[in-house]
Amino acid sequence: MVDKDLCQPRKCSQECIRFCPIVRGGKRAIYMDEQLGHPVITDLCTACGICVRKCPFEAITIVNLPSELGEDCVHQYGPSGFKLFRLPMPKLGRVLGIIGQNAMGKTTIAKILAGELRPNLCTDSQVSTEDILRFFRGTELQPYLTRLYRGEVKVVHKPQYIELIPMYVKGTVRDVLMKVGGNVENVLKIAEKLNLTRLLDRDVSKLSGGELQRLAIAAALLRNADTYIFDEPTTHLDIVERLRAARRLRRLLVVISM
Repeated sequence: MVDKDLCQPRKCSQECIRFCPIVRGGKRAIYMDEQLGHPVITDLCTACGICVRKCPFEAITIVNLPSELGEDCVHQYGPSGFKLFRLPMPKLGRVLGIIGQNAMGKTTIAKILAGELRPNLCTDSQVSTEDILRFFRGTELQPYLTRLYRGEVKVVHKPQYIELIPMYVKGTVRDVLMKVGGNVENVLKIAEKLNLTRLLDRDVSKLSGGELQRLAIAAALLRNADTYIFDEPTTHLDIVERLRAARRLRRLLVVISM
């Protein structure tokens, strides 16, 4: 796997490609994808580990994976890239929680269920809406995705990277909540429940990580939606704040909590 954030092909001699014994044998085990801007490792890789040791930026890792589930592959990021198998089933009136280590696909799941990412069903060919719905035929996901793609399901998705909020949102905490809530009574109520009352007149740019997290959760809760998706809602929160946020999330009819 190539970490695109660490990989800097313009600052190295592409040692991962030059020293690969498979490439030197005339086969395309790893190659530079100019469009992606970083090397791509193919299925021809034998996991010898030479590229891992030669990479000056430690951008390559090799992970031994169990056998794949085959026909249950939902989404894949490029050739030999990350694959997501199956999706959780959101149910009306239930809180669905997904836990797991980093890079296991939680954010990808959130984006698919929010309608922000169309699953490619792990194929290079064009996938239509009908193909996706046919893939999930006979499961509880089919009616959900059908309504989602028709625009009959309104989704509120709290993103993972709350530290980016000050780059796109300006004003005080009160300004932000009033903009999404539009009702003074509701804003004051949710601010009290999430311990934001004393921060209402503070500028968003001055908030800490935990305060930004609570603001993001409050803004999501003030919106009217059929499905609420919270990607990593406990990051930067201490145990007291986590419990406080959890109580508010449980009051929703439909919550998909990541």
